[in-house]
Formats: sequence, C-alpha cells, structure tokens
Amino acid sequence: MNNNDLFHTIQQLARQLTKLMNETLEPYGLYSAQWSVLYVLKMQGTQTQKQLCDYLAVEAPPMTRTIQRLVKQGYVEQVTGPDRRANYIQLTQKANEEYPKWEQSITKMNTALIEHFPQPAQKQLHLLSSEWLSSFRDQAKKE
Repeated sequence: MNNNDLFHTIQQLARQLTKLMNETLEPYGLYSAQWSVLYVLKMQGTQTQKQLCDYLAVEAPPMTRTIQRLVKQGYVEQVTGPDRRANYIQLTQKANEEYPKWEQSITKMNTALIEHFPQPAQKQLHLLSSEWLSSFRDQAKKE
C-alpha cells in the first residue's frame, strides 16, 4: 500500500461518515457541521467563534453560516463577552432539551458502524486517530 491509497481510503471514509451522519440527523433538521458545533458546545461549554473554528479546523465563513443557521433554529445564541470585543456562542435551553434525542441517534449510528470491530481494534483505532489529530493541532500551534 502506498500513501496515496491510505489517504484516499481515509477521505472516502470521511465522506461516508458525513453522509451517514447527515442521514441520521435529517429528521431533526440538522447536518453534520451543525452537530459538530452543538457537540463541542455541549462538551466544552461556551466558546468564541474563533475557538470553534480552531477546534473544528473550519474556516471562519462556513462557521459563520453554520452558527447563523443554528441561531435561526433557536439552538445557539451569541452573547457579548465581558470585554465586549468577542462574541461567545452558547447552547440555548431549546438545544439542551433536544440534545439527548440527537445524541441518542448519533450514538445508535456510531454503535452500528463499529459493532463488527473487536474491542481491542476499536481502542487501537481511537488511539491512532487521537494521536494523529493531536499532531495536527500541535503543528497548527507552531504555525
């Protein structure tokens, strides 16, 4: 196997996962990009748009559009920070009430996707993916 084959496979996997996630979230009127923002806000709490962009490795214009859609849907709100220079994004009460349904659907999808992998392979995949992602983030901090 050469590197091109590896990266092509990873890209195809990412596309398939995004497609399945979009199908799973469709009944709720959400897409994978929106879920990513909702998930980060739920797990890490209120964030600036820049923090969300950095963490999710998304450029500002698509993040702005995603946040605007989530605001329209009533799932996030923008609040002015203490120094008034930064806007913070946080989940609304509506999002916190709906979140368990979204999470249950995503968890069911994830479980079905990985159930044929033995537990040691799941742990190894998680470890390798986490280490690789961490190296990307470390590199981005240096730049």
